[in-house]
Amino acid sequence: MTTAQKIVLGFLSVIACVLLGVVGYLGLRTYQFYASKPLGPSLPQAAFTPLSLPPTWTPTPGEPFAATTLAPTKIFPTSTPQQPLCGGPAVMTILAIGTDQRSDSYIYGLADVIRVVRVDFITPKVSVLEFSRDLWVEIPYISDNINGQDHEKLNQAYLYGNPGDGFAYWDDPSQGPGLLSLTMSLNFGVNADHYVAVNMRTFENIVNAVGGIDVNIPDLDMAHNTGLTVGDHHLGGAQALKVARNREEGVFARVTNQNLVLCALRDKLVSPKVVTQVPGLIDSFKDNIQTDFTPEQLGQLACLGTKLPLENITFVSFPQDLFKETRIYDPVFKKNVFIWDVDFNILRDYVARFNAGLWPGLSTTAALEEGTTSTCP
Repeated sequence: MTTAQKIVLGFLSVIACVLLGVVGYLGLRTYQFYASKPLGPSLPQAAFTPLSLPPTWTPTPGEPFAATTLAPTKIFPTSTPQQPLCGGPAVMTILAIGTDQRSDSYIYGLADVIRVVRVDFITPKVSVLEFSRDLWVEIPYISDNINGQDHEKLNQAYLYGNPGDGFAYWDDPSQGPGLLSLTMSLNFGVNADHYVAVNMRTFENIVNAVGGIDVNIPDLDMAHNTGLTVGDHHLGGAQALKVARNREEGVFARVTNQNLVLCALRDKLVSPKVVTQVPGLIDSFKDNIQTDFTPEQLGQLACLGTKLPLENITFVSFPQDLFKETRIYDPVFKKNVFIWDVDFNILRDYVARFNAGLWPGLSTTAALEEGTTSTCP
C-alpha cells in the first residue's frame, strides 16, 4: 500500500468514525427525547394545600387511631444518604383509576375504582389507599354547567372531565383524570404526581396478555365474596374483572376482591417468564390507557417491581366505622342517591399521614394506627 493510499484510507476511517459518532449521538438524543416525552397531558396544578405534619407525631386522646396489627415492612440496609432505586424520585404519588367504560375509548365512563398509590423508591415500598366512589364531594369547574350544582359523587368528577357529549365541563387537556385529581386535592389533600386510567376492556386484555393470573381463595368467606370455590384458580381477563367488580357482599368486601386481583397481577408481571415482556406490554398498551407517564418513568416502575418484596406492598382503607350510610337529594338526577356520611377533616388527617409515609405503618409510639390494611399473600 502506497503512502498516498494510507493517507486516503486513514482519512476515510476518520470520516467513518465521525459519522458513527454523529449517528450514535443523534440516536441517543432521539431515545432521550421519546423516553422523556409524556404519553398524555400532565395533571393540572393542585387546588388544595395538604395538611402539614409536625416533625414527630404521636397519637393523642380523641384521635381516631387504635391498636391493630400490621405486616412488618422489610427495610434494606443502605449507606447514608440513601439513593432512590431504578433512577426514580424519592417518592411518587399516582392517581390510579379503573373506569366502567366497556369500549376502547375514554369519552365516557365513571371512576369505578379510585386508588392513590404512594411509591417509595428508597425503602422500597408501595402503599395503596382506596377511596370510595360514593363520597359526596365538591367538584371544581362544574357549577356553571349544571345550574349552580357544585357537588356530586366522587366518581362523577372523572365523567365530567371527559369529552363525551353533554359533559366535558372543562377544557383542560388532562380531561377526566385531571378533574378527578383536582377534586381529590380540593376535598382530601391528595396531590398526585401522575395518573393512569384503565377501562374494563383494556384491563381484560392486559390480564390475557400475561397469560392470566393465579389466585388462591383461602376460606369460605372469600369464596362467597368472589363467587369462586376455596383453593387455587387460574383466571382469564373476563373472570378477573368479574372478581374485581363483585360487590354482592358490600363495597368493603369488593375492595378485598380487587386487592386479590391486583396482587395476582403483580406476581405475574414480575415472574421470570413475563418480566422480559414488560417493555413490549407497555408499548402495546400505551395507546389504550390514559396516562401522563413517560416511557422512562414506566421503566422505573417496572424496575422497582422486580425489587419489591411482597410484604412491602400494602393496601389500606379508611376505618369502616367512620362511614355511615345515608342519602342526599341530587338535583342532576332529581332523586335521592346513596352516599357515605363521613367527616372529611378526619379523612384529610389520614391522607396527610399517608402522604408523609406515616400511615400505614408503625407510629412513633408502641401504638399502631387503625384502619383496614392488607398485604399481598
